[in-house]
Amino acid sequence: MTKYNTVNPAIAKELASIVGPENTIFNDLESLEPYSHDEVADPAYAHKADIVVKPRSAEEVSAILKLANREMIPVTPRGAGSGLSGGAVPVFGGILLSIERMNSILEVDKENLVAVVEPGVITNELNNEVEKEGLFFAGYPMSLEMCYIGGNVAENAGGGRAIKYGVTGRYIIGMEVVMPTGEICNFGGKRVKDVTGYNMIQLLVGSEGTLGVFTKIFVKLLPLPKAKIDMMVLFENIQSAIDAVPVIMTTTRIIPTGIEIMDKQTLDTTHEFLGEKKKYPDCGAVLIIEIDGNDADQIREDCLDIGELCLDRGALDAFIAEGPSDQEKIWKVRRHAGEAFKAISPVQSSEDIVVPVSNIPKLIPCLEEMSKKYGVLIPCFGHAGDGNLHATILKRPEDSMEQWHTVLPLVLTDLYKTTRELGGTISGEHGIGHKRKEYLPLVMDEAEIEMMKKIKKAFDPNLILNPGKIFDIE
Repeated sequence: MTKYNTVNPAIAKELASIVGPENTIFNDLESLEPYSHDEVADPAYAHKADIVVKPRSAEEVSAILKLANREMIPVTPRGAGSGLSGGAVPVFGGILLSIERMNSILEVDKENLVAVVEPGVITNELNNEVEKEGLFFAGYPMSLEMCYIGGNVAENAGGGRAIKYGVTGRYIIGMEVVMPTGEICNFGGKRVKDVTGYNMIQLLVGSEGTLGVFTKIFVKLLPLPKAKIDMMVLFENIQSAIDAVPVIMTTTRIIPTGIEIMDKQTLDTTHEFLGEKKKYPDCGAVLIIEIDGNDADQIREDCLDIGELCLDRGALDAFIAEGPSDQEKIWKVRRHAGEAFKAISPVQSSEDIVVPVSNIPKLIPCLEEMSKKYGVLIPCFGHAGDGNLHATILKRPEDSMEQWHTVLPLVLTDLYKTTRELGGTISGEHGIGHKRKEYLPLVMDEAEIEMMKKIKKAFDPNLILNPGKIFDIE
């Protein structure tokens, strides 16, 4: 393993000269603490940096990385800290490079349908700005109100609209990036087509901050649909709900914007967390289906077709929400599901498994069997329409922490192996980080992992940029 140095007062002073003393945090454990973790619940994944620096330009980022290479000090890039894989955690200490001050929307180019932004722009703020021009960023994730664009690109984040629109990477057509050794490179731009050389953009998208630091991002925009309708379909149990998903996708010839699922445990827990009474006590699962387009009448007809299909397959009821108020009621429970489970069970492991859509029905019985086998709770919610489920493993209150630490690796190994057997993998949108890296060999062959290590070494010969993530390099 690479031998890294720590940040001493002299280096801290040099870093302060790059970004300004007011934009560094050093020798202040209380102020360093918020930068020591992301949204992963287990504090074992947290680690404090020696220093936090907050650059404002690509040139400042470049100077920081050149200093880090010279002194052999690790650098961890960080966005909003909203990740769920430990990707922004400085596991080797060193320098925490926060992009929070690089937060400007530089341009909204309506003629070319492109926004040019800095990485610290909050995703929701971008959508609010481009909406004024009748446009939107289609690749947004569910946590759009807190996450940064830079983090979305680093993780290739997905979300509820991936069925129709795909994930973040589809909409990134250019970037300015500071390479691990400090060079500032520009790839792509406002061009729709570009096959000049290797596709460096798509290599960097999803690289989890290990191959470069984004300082400017070109985001492809789409015209904002004129109409959107949401549906909530109630089922007696989770299996009936999940069985309907591939049928909706193949039988109706309708491409929904998204199909979300929540099981009974998720519904009950989230309603209680929100202080709301569950209106449909017999409901064991729901599908939330979103359809958008430019013809409101056609969308309404599509919703009726989907509703009829679900009712024919045993759904208890189906509701259509056309106005913002009714739509908010439908989505409120789904948006707060993760928060609700953290409130009742802070000891948990939020997972991000993904399988082909046709195999989603086969996955649910496996989760139920694992829950019984290992004596843990595994509520299930997520993006059923694209095969990405957030199976959250919860510690039972009566179990000891010793029991939890013993059983969790067994559950995860079983979960990941089962997912691979169904043609899936261990992360659809949250990333590997250092939370899942030990399980990577369960779903990737040694040759594949070795190829990624070679790429990492070529980009980052001193291994100073976000080390300890995705895989370890001896």
